Amino acid sequence: MVPNSWMRNLPLPAGRHWISGCTVVLLASVPLASASAGTGGLITGVSANRMVMSRSLSSALSAVHKNIPAFSRQTGMACTACHNQFPQLTPFGRLFKLNGYTLTGIPTIGQPGDSAGSESLKLLSVPGIAAMLVSSVTQSSQAVPGTQNGTVALPQQFSLFAAGAITPKIGIFSQFTYTARSGSFGIDNTDIRYADHGTLGDKQVIYGLTLHNNPTVQDVWNTVPAWSFPFMSSGSAPSAIASTLIDGALSQKVVGLGAYSLYDNILYTEFTAYRSSPQGLAMPLDSTATNTTSGVIPYWRVSLQHETPTQSLMLGTFGFDAHLYPTGISGLTNHYTDVAVDGQFEQRQGTASWIGRASFIHEKQTLTATQSSGGAANIDQTLSTARASLAFLPNQNYSFTLGYFQTTGSSDSTLYAAAAMVGSRLNQPNTSGIIGEITYNAWQNARLGLYYSAYNKFNGASSAYDIVGGRNASDNNTLYLYLWTAF
Repeated sequence: MVPNSWMRNLPLPAGRHWISGCTVVLLASVPLASASAGTGGLITGVSANRMVMSRSLSSALSAVHKNIPAFSRQTGMACTACHNQFPQLTPFGRLFKLNGYTLTGIPTIGQPGDSAGSESLKLLSVPGIAAMLVSSVTQSSQAVPGTQNGTVALPQQFSLFAAGAITPKIGIFSQFTYTARSGSFGIDNTDIRYADHGTLGDKQVIYGLTLHNNPTVQDVWNTVPAWSFPFMSSGSAPSAIASTLIDGALSQKVVGLGAYSLYDNILYTEFTAYRSSPQGLAMPLDSTATNTTSGVIPYWRVSLQHETPTQSLMLGTFGFDAHLYPTGISGLTNHYTDVAVDGQFEQRQGTASWIGRASFIHEKQTLTATQSSGGAANIDQTLSTARASLAFLPNQNYSFTLGYFQTTGSSDSTLYAAAAMVGSRLNQPNTSGIIGEITYNAWQNARLGLYYSAYNKFNGASSAYDIVGGRNASDNNTLYLYLWTAF
């Protein structure tokens, strides 16, 4: 059972919309009921700062992730139950996800005679299917030499989702995406969860297993790489020369099996082991494989959180230790140790919210294999990434966000070689700048966004960072307009 004490500090003001991970739900001051046997959950009442749940909801508080209507159809709840505008999770949304994507608010198909909490069958009466479409226009301050500026993408990205409860304790979020850059469909973010509840001493514990294909996609905070600001970005804007391994380099190239727990709604811990699982290559992996894991990659996550009716605070750390074969499945490896600290706060004031986020990732690299093959001048390298953002949401229609980003690292004449446009005249990865974004959500599942990224430094320098064209960092400043819809 999910005890009432867990929910008593969750801020659910009467009449306010709260996003539910990809579900659309309105929690109002009047009681909500998805009553009747076999529905899989019953919200018995909602008041200004407290939600009371019946025992039948114990295995149901479970489903949040990216904003997809499949979860809305499953729960009968509005996106705002779990999101401060998608994909930013509320406290309720974080619990929703940790409980395994299993909250149901519609009749389910079950075995006659089964009792609540011990069902042998519990199938959704509506399939958990949804779609997402992103269209965009990208304009750089100066066109990349030899290319056309003002890139229009329709679609930039089109995704199909299969998501929702599979059993009373197992749920799934899976995404299949077409991108304009690749011109093809492929496996995107996937997270399958088993979740349950128990006690340790006199304290309640949520615990579970997660099987996923992108390090940090399983996390519930918007400070980790998979869910950090900006939440949507251009596929055609100039990009910097380097980023840490944990910052998306292994997404959809590994599979991780992890165990997690949330103790007393305060202490979150997770340990996951990753193994290579790339798409589109011969199986078993052979000499054609790239960046293949040697053994497994251990990943950890620890965070402390504090919730009140108007505030949420989190301070945490995460990271992994990876040995990779750059090519093939044997020989010398590169060693990457990524250690990060992160923090987030949310301050709610009536219908408005302030959300601040920050993270710092430090990566230690021992590039034995790359240096041996002539790809790097030095074996020992470091790379660090810092991000911070502050968002003001006056209501669920608008948001205003200012963000800062910075990448710094060791100099290397081979790894960061001088070249036109994409190289570094100073052989450095150092890049920094700010992002300002304004979004308008006319509806909870439709967003029009505009952001401008301004670079102070790009690939090591502010001016003439590349050796051939003398391109300045500010030449890569980008205006990005996008329409993001889910249905």
